[in-house]
Amino acid sequence: MGLTRNKRKTDPEIIIARDTDSELSSSSSSEEEEDNYPLSESEEEDEAVKNGGKIELEKNKAKGKAPITVKLIKKVCKVCKQPGHEAGFKGATYIDCPMKPCFLCKMPGHTTMSCPHRVVTDHGILPTSHRNTKNPIDFVFKRQLQPRIPPIKPKYVIPDQVHCAVIRYHSRRVTCLEFHPTKNNILLSGDKKGQIGVWDFAKVYEKNVYGNIHSVQVNNMRFSPTNDDMVYSASSDGTIGYTDLETGTSSTLLNLNPDGWQGPNNWKMLYGMDINSEKGVVLAADNFGFLHMIDHRTNNGTGEPILIHKQGSKVVGLDCNPVQPELLLSCGNDHFARIWDMRKLQPKSSLNDLAHKRVVNSAYFSPSSGTKILTTCQDNRIRIWDSIFGNLDLPSREIVHSNDFNRHLTPFKAEWDPKDTSESLIVVGRYISENYNGTALHPIDFIDASNGQLVAEVMDPNITTITPVNKLHPRDDVLASGSSRSLFIWRPQDKTEMVEEKKDKKIIICYGDSKKNGKKQKRGRDDEDDEDDMFSSKGKNIKVNKSQAKTTKSTRKTKT
Repeated sequence: MGLTRNKRKTDPEIIIARDTDSELSSSSSSEEEEDNYPLSESEEEDEAVKNGGKIELEKNKAKGKAPITVKLIKKVCKVCKQPGHEAGFKGATYIDCPMKPCFLCKMPGHTTMSCPHRVVTDHGILPTSHRNTKNPIDFVFKRQLQPRIPPIKPKYVIPDQVHCAVIRYHSRRVTCLEFHPTKNNILLSGDKKGQIGVWDFAKVYEKNVYGNIHSVQVNNMRFSPTNDDMVYSASSDGTIGYTDLETGTSSTLLNLNPDGWQGPNNWKMLYGMDINSEKGVVLAADNFGFLHMIDHRTNNGTGEPILIHKQGSKVVGLDCNPVQPELLLSCGNDHFARIWDMRKLQPKSSLNDLAHKRVVNSAYFSPSSGTKILTTCQDNRIRIWDSIFGNLDLPSREIVHSNDFNRHLTPFKAEWDPKDTSESLIVVGRYISENYNGTALHPIDFIDASNGQLVAEVMDPNITTITPVNKLHPRDDVLASGSSRSLFIWRPQDKTEMVEEKKDKKIIICYGDSKKNGKKQKRGRDDEDDEDDMFSSKGKNIKVNKSQAKTTKSTRKTKT
C-alpha cells in the first residue's frame, strides 16, 4: 500500500509556495488552529476529492518560520474545463466529454464509443415519416422515369485494393477530383494552393501540375461538353479558368475581383460550379449567395448575378439534373438545399427548400434518373430523398455518418456511384478513426442509400491520414481518393491481381515545393503543409522505397 500511495503522490504537479508573513497572527482562534492541524494520508486523499483535486497543507516545521503550502493539481477536461475526467484527442482517438452530447449522433446520454448508431447493422439509419404523395406528377414519374431504375439491384463491385499512388503529389491538400470524360486513365486533381494536376495513373509516372491557373484554392472542376481537352475550374480567388490540358494555357472567363484585394468583406470567392450542356451555360456560385452564368460557347456572361441563397452565405454546391436540364440543385451555408427552375430564376422563387440543421456540404441528383437527391450535412447526417416529385418536407431517410469536421480538411461529400443503375450505392470518407489491428485508420465507406446498410469499408494500413475527397470512375471499377497531398487509385482485389500480372503496381513519391537546392526541406516550418497531416493517426507519412516502390496489402471489411 505504501508503494502505491507514493506513486500516486508523484503523479500530480506539486507547487511549493512560501507565505510572505514570517509570523502567524497572534489572534488566531482555536478553530483556525484546528484547520492547520496536519491531516493523515487517508484524510489528505479525501480532502483532495472534496476540494476539486487541490490540497493545501500548512506545516509549521519551526516556530517563526513561514508555512509551506503544497497544491496537487489534477488534469481537467479540455472540452468542458471541469475536473475529474479527460476528453479530447488522445493520439488519433477522440474521447468524448461525458458532459456533452455524443459527437457522432449529437444526442445526449452516451459517448461516441458507445453510440448505438456506430454499431447497428443498418449503420445508424433514422427512418422518417412518409406522407401520401399521390398526385399527377407522381403518376408521370412512375410511367416515364421510374423504368430507368431496375427493380433488382446489381451486385456491388467494391474497389478495395490500392493499385497505385502518388505520395505528396500536391504542395497543399487535395480539394477536388475529376475523371476525364473519354480517357479512362486520366485523373484531374485540384489543391488548396490553386494548382491543377493531370495524372495518367495507368503509366503512374506521367503527371503534370499546372500552377499558373489560380492563385488560391480550386473548389470545383468540370470538363467542357464540346472539347474533352478543355476544363473549367472555379477558385476562391474569384475566377473561372478555362484550361487546355495539352498545352497548359489558360484563360479567365470570369473575374469577380478585377480591382484586386479590397478587404475581406469585399473579396468574392467561387465555390459551387456545374455545366448545363443543354442550355450551353457554365453555372458558378459565390460566397455572397449569388449565381453567375457564362455562355461556354461564347465565353461571355449572361445577365446579372441572381441571389439564390441567403445574402452573405456561401453557395458551396451546384448540380444540374441529368434528365431534366431545367432543374438546378444548390446548397450552402444557410442550412438549405434548394431546387430551382432555370426557366424562371429569380430570388426567392425556388421550387423547394430542403431544410438542414447545419451547413450543407453537398447536394446531388441521382446520376441516371435524376429523381433522387443525396445531401451531406455537417450535423453528421447523410439525407436521401427518393423522389423529387413527392413531398420534400422530410427526407426519405437519414444516415448517421461521421463527417463533422472541415476546419483543416476538405469537407466530406457523399457521392453517387455513376455506374450503379439502381442508384443506391454511395461513397464517402469517414472522420472518426477506427482501431484496425492496433492502428487507428480512417476508412472510406460504401453505403447502400436505399436502406442505410454499410456495404463495405476500405482502408490501407499505410494511409494514416483522413481521406475526405473520393471519386468513383464513371465507367471502370476504380475509386480515386485524395488524402492530404497524395492521390490513391483503388481497384477490386481480383482485378488488381490480374493487372499486376502484366505490370507491377507502383507508388511514387513527389516532393513538389519541398525541394530546394537539391535538398529536402524540413516539413512543418516554412510550408503550410496541409493541415490534415496533423490529424493523421500516428503523425507519420507513408514511407516508400524510391528504387523499388511497393504497395502494402490493404484491408476491407464488408457487412452482409
